[in-house]
Amino acid sequence: MPPLTEQDERLVKYLMTSDIPRSVAYTLVYIRDKGEITSVEIERETGLRQPEVSIAMQWLRRKGWINKRNMKKEGGKGRPIHGYKLSKDFNEILEEIIQEQTNKINEINATINQLRSFQT
Repeated sequence: MPPLTEQDERLVKYLMTSDIPRSVAYTLVYIRDKGEITSVEIERETGLRQPEVSIAMQWLRRKGWINKRNMKKEGGKGRPIHGYKLSKDFNEILEEIIQEQTNKINEINATINQLRSFQT
């Protein structure tokens, strides 16, 4: 994988700790400051393989964090080319992740309190 900045690597680590798959975390960090990019660019720049990028893009699309656009390809042979870009600001995505983590903490605390109610 090409060298990411130390800050990028920390961000990837925290995203993965937040239950975001590794390939998704690297893709998200790579695409955050870009405009529209292709899956080929993501593969080349992150070192991820085609199936990993494809799965990451599906994951990101299900979350509503990325838009996909079919692009014209010269010659029309080979696999199709798609353009991808974030559908919302990266800070909004981070806020969604933070909210999901906060909800998990609240659920865990509620479970702990319920378990305590069974102590004698």
